[in-house]
Amino acid sequence: MKTTSVEAELIEAQTAQAPARAYAPLPDVADEMVDTQGEVRPVWRHFLAALERMDEADLAGRFARADRYLRDAGVFYRAYGKEAATDRAWPLSHIPVLIDETEWEDLSRGLVQRAELLEAVVADIYGKNELVANGLLPPALVASNSEFLRPLVGVQPHGRHFLHFVSFEIGRGPDGNWWVLSDRTQAPSGAGFALENRVATTRAFSDVYAETHAHRLAGFFGAFRNTLQAEKSAEDRIAVLTPGLANETYFEHAYIARYLGFMLLEGEDLTVVGGKVMVRTVAGLKPIGVLWRRLDAAFADPLELNQNSHIGTPGMVEALRSGSVTFVNALGAGIVETRAMLAFLPNICRQLLGEEQRLPSIATWWCGQKEEREHVAANIERMVIGPAYSTRPFFDDNEQSVLGSTLRDTAKHSIAEWLASDGTKLVGQEAVTLSTTPAFVDGKLVPRPMSLRVFAARTRDGWQIMPGGFARIGAGDNVSAIAMQEGGSAADVWIVSQKPVERTSLLPAEEVFIRNMPGSLPSRAADNLFWLGRYIERAEGALRILRAWHGRYAEYANPEQPLLKDVSTYLDALDIDTSEAVPASLIRSIDSAVFSASNIRDRFSPDGWLALNDLAKTARRFHVSIQPGDDATRAMTVLLRKLAGFAGLVHENMYRFTGWRFLSIGRYLERGLHMTRLLGHMSGEDAPDGALDMLLEIGDSVMTHRRRYNVATARLTVTDLLALDPLNPRSILYQLNEIKNEVEQLPNAYSNGQMSPFYREAMRLHAGLAVMTPETMTDAVYQRFEAELEKLSDILAQTYLS
Repeated sequence: MKTTSVEAELIEAQTAQAPARAYAPLPDVADEMVDTQGEVRPVWRHFLAALERMDEADLAGRFARADRYLRDAGVFYRAYGKEAATDRAWPLSHIPVLIDETEWEDLSRGLVQRAELLEAVVADIYGKNELVANGLLPPALVASNSEFLRPLVGVQPHGRHFLHFVSFEIGRGPDGNWWVLSDRTQAPSGAGFALENRVATTRAFSDVYAETHAHRLAGFFGAFRNTLQAEKSAEDRIAVLTPGLANETYFEHAYIARYLGFMLLEGEDLTVVGGKVMVRTVAGLKPIGVLWRRLDAAFADPLELNQNSHIGTPGMVEALRSGSVTFVNALGAGIVETRAMLAFLPNICRQLLGEEQRLPSIATWWCGQKEEREHVAANIERMVIGPAYSTRPFFDDNEQSVLGSTLRDTAKHSIAEWLASDGTKLVGQEAVTLSTTPAFVDGKLVPRPMSLRVFAARTRDGWQIMPGGFARIGAGDNVSAIAMQEGGSAADVWIVSQKPVERTSLLPAEEVFIRNMPGSLPSRAADNLFWLGRYIERAEGALRILRAWHGRYAEYANPEQPLLKDVSTYLDALDIDTSEAVPASLIRSIDSAVFSASNIRDRFSPDGWLALNDLAKTARRFHVSIQPGDDATRAMTVLLRKLAGFAGLVHENMYRFTGWRFLSIGRYLERGLHMTRLLGHMSGEDAPDGALDMLLEIGDSVMTHRRRYNVATARLTVTDLLALDPLNPRSILYQLNEIKNEVEQLPNAYSNGQMSPFYREAMRLHAGLAVMTPETMTDAVYQRFEAELEKLSDILAQTYLS
């Protein structure tokens, strides 16, 4: 077949460039696109021909579409530096990795066998312990392993299986064959990112993807979801258990929960009652039947496992003993991730499964044995030595790994002594070279080292391999740069068939009409929604006051003018500095809203998230670039419009259920407090000239006042409109009326014919204000209502959020 210019360019680059080295150089590297004979693999030819038809501007536009999708969807990962963790945009490598379906089927058979092998090993370690008894596993490899959880010995998982969802890091060698670099059984990450990679890549190459018979991913997730649903009883719930917002893959936890319709919970959301795991919701405790955990097992239960854990739930191990909950994966399953375990899997496979491994591991020697130590020392030039109990592959663990070929001769002589003294803690692995895949760098295709992360899920029909996964692409020639913490990127993986593939979806195949009510709202989610509403309204209140203040400052140019000074005093009490055009306290309120929203990403729309982050970025930009006066007035107007856009998105799009009510109550409560404080300060008889007009402006009620009252601005008319008018969406009475209406719809508003404490207090406050007249609204009354509104917030927390 004729070679296109794109193919020729890549082959030439492959030949001219130094090979992508994992740890040892090899002159002839088998590229993912080019086979061992130097021919372009058939699976790539259609894609490369399509690339040939695209000019530089077309490609740039396509890549920009993919990046824009990831940015708008809020896809990020957390990078850990020496000083602090930072959220970074997901580093997509736009060129997908293409693998032929026939080759993938052979790989899948090897991975299914491996998943069964790992299941058997975990079951034995926490069961009969015959592998150690029969000499197939050294006792030290289990007993000295921090991933071995002794309290779980003898605990049979509900459903009998220890492993339900695993992943494998695999690579292709110079000879074109694949091998396993590491196994992930603890809490495998990346499946959600694989989905987002697929969406972003198809945004870039929608036309090419439509013509390519690439297998879809939805069927894999649908089969796993159906299997988990079969694991629980009708009243139980399924949840993704996350360590929380600080985790580097938190976005994926929220994404998977939202995609599959599961709850997203943290350890503090759960409690164990009578040996059963329960989630704290605003409607009381509700049972959990399946927990897809994304935190390390040792942190799951501070009572019996890691006592320093602040992210676990006391009693979780006892719940496992009672058989009331299924963990994905079982606690303690991470022991088979241990790097030294790779050295013993071939023999264990022969003994337990009666066959050779279809997909071999990277060659590994545990240095706790004399013969293996001597082999590693004698072949140090082609070895990498690292921690035996590490659960990370060498290219993710460079600081603790030693490449033998880089050692000086004097150091090589002492290797044998090092291995003899610390051998049980060390493994040697053969230095390998990973094949490369095309990546688009600086306007051209170049080869970059690659490994694949592939996922396996236990379904009712046995293990199923995701038809794809994602590829980790190196930032340079050295495979150590594959890790994203080291600047690597991720690419989609297309498994290409010769014939059309089924277009699967998570939607039911047949049209059915079952209207299920939304699940119970966890108390922590309700708390974050409530405070999101409060922070947003607090920011809006500050913006309206600041806009009015700066508008008058632009007119008077004298901050000592009585009205300006009086309002400055009021704002100082709220920690709002009028000397800053956009005060730092305003930035904090908006950032607090972003933080509250980030804790409920599984319940927050991408459009709302994008609008909220845009508001925060704009506020920070104005904070350093805007001057007081006219510039600040215009800046406040811009921020108010952006905030109104966010509020409008939430108001128009959010489902009117329990979560919406807590968000709304937060907004109404904060707006009521805002107006109560303002009226108490600015409507008294000693208020400076212009205060009442400024009040109407802040309350966005100037036009309404002109239509409603045939008199000039007066204390009684302003009080009537901003405090007691039930139709004015800025009045105090309006807020209390809306709070009362929302409270009536909350769970347990009535219990045994009695109002809840929160409902009773909301009714009392509403009735107390509804009978007031403008003449009776004094400073003392405003102060009393302010205190009672703050108390109402506390009662809500005690009733629903504790």
